[in-house]
Amino acid sequence: MKIKLKWSVLLLACTAATPVLSQTKADVSQPAKAPRPITRILWQDDSDHSLKWSDVTRGPNGLAIAPQSVAGFPKLDAAQQSFVQMEDTNGLVVVGIHDNDNGNFQSGWVALNSGVVEEEHGDHSHWHFEKPPAVAVSQLGKDQGNPAHVYNYQGDIFLANDKKNGFTVLSSSALSKSPSTAAARCYTGGGNHITLAAVDRKVCYATWVDRDGDNVGRVDVVPISSETGRPGYTLKLPSGGLHGATSNSGRVFFAPSDGICWLDADVTLSKNAKSAEVQHLSLGEDPATGKPLRTGAFANHRNYVLFTTGANSSASLCMIDAKSPKPTIVKLSMPIAEGLALTTPVCVKTPSGKQYAFLFSDRRGSEAAESLSVVDLDPNGDGILSDAKIEKTLAVGASKIEGHGGHHEVCFSSSSRLAFITNPGDGSIWVLSLATLDWDSKHQVNGVPSRIVAIGG
Repeated sequence: MKIKLKWSVLLLACTAATPVLSQTKADVSQPAKAPRPITRILWQDDSDHSLKWSDVTRGPNGLAIAPQSVAGFPKLDAAQQSFVQMEDTNGLVVVGIHDNDNGNFQSGWVALNSGVVEEEHGDHSHWHFEKPPAVAVSQLGKDQGNPAHVYNYQGDIFLANDKKNGFTVLSSSALSKSPSTAAARCYTGGGNHITLAAVDRKVCYATWVDRDGDNVGRVDVVPISSETGRPGYTLKLPSGGLHGATSNSGRVFFAPSDGICWLDADVTLSKNAKSAEVQHLSLGEDPATGKPLRTGAFANHRNYVLFTTGANSSASLCMIDAKSPKPTIVKLSMPIAEGLALTTPVCVKTPSGKQYAFLFSDRRGSEAAESLSVVDLDPNGDGILSDAKIEKTLAVGASKIEGHGGHHEVCFSSSSRLAFITNPGDGSIWVLSLATLDWDSKHQVNGVPSRIVAIGG
């Protein structure tokens, strides 16, 4: 018995020692791999007017965001210059730059190569994060007309040049092949504070913001392919104060001081000011003032045009089927507290087929609690948004609104699995799972993160 016990003990000791030696060897020969990026985000930091970026990775401790400044991005004068909107297209990101001297200081645009390359595989894509973001071409000067609005139509970028009464079109294909200012072409059209609705790279409708005088309700119809770069004709809407335009399903939509105006797009310029049939849709009246309700900006989702209107108890998300023979307005009531205002909706379709609109309730000179509302646009999945409902409301961090900036902003990974939300007043970016509509993680990035885009997924 004693001999057997000794051999048993010895055998047990050797057996116990074997995996320890094996594990130590594996640790030395196979170092842990760096987490692979899930997506890349770029955001405007209004604290120092710089552009920041980070690859988003997931490791043992969850998601990680490591803020870095975009190398070579022009140094902006905090007292004289500010960011406006930015759009991404074909691996590029275009940022609009505004100055406080009516464009006489340094305004214009900066185009960046995101460093992310898409490899398409039929029903899906692989994303390669090859290089850090880098400035491809910068166009800043005293002759750029102080851009205020930036749009993406059919992959091309349109910038409204308010002080030049015109707009610039940046060809995404030209920018990708040979980044230079030659990719930009300037057109005459629109005035003072311009909004744009472009259709099929053939025609652009450019608005005038005037509330009185000869240009009230004026919209210039500009052929994109024309050598002249000037309006083919001009039409008049029933009311002025135009501050919003978009296109969808071969129609163009405008936001004047009273309701919504729309008409069929004239892509061949076969019509004129008299034959263009402008239609009007009323949004009702503000119960507090008795004035007509209006909106200021649009979003597109499939064949629908979305926007918000009203305040307090009359606040609503509105939807128009742009393909309908007789478009009408569908309203979803979204009452908000006094001192808050709904932001323009941002839409996404998830891998599971859910279609959501994201709307923030941002402060307007108050201390009211801000929030994010997630609207299920099509609960029964029939393609008609008349059954839209608020799916969830979430508390968010603080905004820091100054002028047109400092709002909460949201973007989505290319896989539409994650939403990234900026809290300018808290210096943070929060990540939401689109599968559960719960917060995945919260990240302190400091500064004042505002507008944001995500590329890859």
